Amino acid sequence: MEPVWHGCQTPRIGTGRWSIHMLIQTTRFGAVEIDDSRILEFPAGLLGFSSYRTFALLQPDENGVFFWLQSTESADLAFVVTDPALWLPDYQANIRKEQMEELGLGATDDAQVFVIVNKRDHSLTANLQGPLVVNPTNHKSMQLVLAEKRWSTRHELVKLAEAATAKIA
Repeated sequence: MEPVWHGCQTPRIGTGRWSIHMLIQTTRFGAVEIDDSRILEFPAGLLGFSSYRTFALLQPDENGVFFWLQSTESADLAFVVTDPALWLPDYQANIRKEQMEELGLGATDDAQVFVIVNKRDHSLTANLQGPLVVNPTNHKSMQLVLAEKRWSTRHELVKLAEAATAKIA
């Protein structure tokens, strides 16, 4: 039985029947017990963080649209990520054939895509030019750098003042 993810289509990771739990240390959440099926392997690391190769995908809010990509190797290293399709239905990460093979993906629809989110001034922005692509079956993952320049590295998702107003209403 697949886990239920409320509020969005992500992630499809962690569909195995048997699992092993591990304890990881985080600076944001303290010690967290995580199912090993939630561990993603980035053989080349992430841009600027190539020495960190394994990350846990944490969902602090069951109904939330933001996740934490927490390094299992450093308690201090974590990124907020989201599914870009929730914000931009026409967003596509063009995955090249050799990248598909490296990830073990049979079709692009099999991929799970995330983007890293940052707070910039009074907005939340997403790096749409450098998506994270995950094979939810084998957990192999990579950060792409898209060749086309259609997307920005700082695409505004939401203004924080608007988000606060929406929560109050």
